[in-house]
Amino acid sequence: MLIDTHCHLDFADFDSERDELVTRAHQAGVKQMVTISTRVRKLETLLSLTEQYPSVFCSVGTHPNNANEELDVTADELVRLAESHEKIVAIGEAGLDYFYDTQKPEDQKTGLIRHIEAARRTGLPLVIHSRSADEDMAAILTEETGKGAFPFILHCFSSGQALADTGVALGGYVSFSGIVTFPKSEELREIAKSVPMDRLLVETDAPYLAPKRWRGKRNEPSYVVNTAEVLAEVKGVSYAEMADVTTENAFRCFSKMPRLS
Repeated sequence: MLIDTHCHLDFADFDSERDELVTRAHQAGVKQMVTISTRVRKLETLLSLTEQYPSVFCSVGTHPNNANEELDVTADELVRLAESHEKIVAIGEAGLDYFYDTQKPEDQKTGLIRHIEAARRTGLPLVIHSRSADEDMAAILTEETGKGAFPFILHCFSSGQALADTGVALGGYVSFSGIVTFPKSEELREIAKSVPMDRLLVETDAPYLAPKRWRGKRNEPSYVVNTAEVLAEVKGVSYAEMADVTTENAFRCFSKMPRLS
C-alpha cells in the first residue's frame, strides 16, 4: 500500500477521467490520496471530491503563488475550516516561492505564518511549498518552532541539504516527488539518502512532475509507485519496505486521516 500525500485532483487536467485515475491508483496499490488546496475560496470543490471518493482527503490553505488573493484569510478562519469537516486532514499548501516572483515576499511570509499558527492550533500538518527560498524558509521554521512546535511537511522537496536538515531537526517530514527519479537529480537522491526513514513521504504533485517511467506525460496518483521504487533503491531497502514505511509515516503525520485498508 502507498499513499499519495500530495496531488491536485481538482485541477482541470483530470476533468475527463477522474473516476478512471482514482481506479488506476487503487489498482496500483495507492489506496489513499490527499488532494491539496491552493485557494481557501475553492475549498468546496475539494470537499465535493472527498465526498465522491472515500479514499480521497484534502487540505485547506493558500498557495504562495496566490498569496495576495487571500490576505484576508486569517489563522482563525483556517482553524475553523479545518475543524469543520472530517475529510480535511492538513493545512496548506503555504510557503515561499521566489522562483516565479509573482507575489511579494512579505505577502507570502504573512500567509505562511498564519498557516503555521493554524497548524500549531489544530495539530494538523502544514504542507509547505518552498522554492528558491531555502534561507528564509529555514529561518521562519526555526523561529516559529521556538514559539511552539507544529507538524509540517517539506513537500515536493527540491531544495538543498541545509533545508532538509533543518526540517528534520525541527521534527518535520520530507516528501519526495517524481523529481527524485530524474537522471540529473543525483544531488537530490543524496539528500534523500540522508533523511531518516521515519521522516520520508512520497507524493506525485499531480498533474505535474511525472516520474522517470512516465516522463513527459501528465502525472497521476498511480505513478507515485515509481517514486517509491527509486527511493527504495536510494535507501537500500526493498520496495515493500519503502511502501510500508512511507505509509506508516503518512498515517502518523496525517493523524486525522483514518486507515481505510
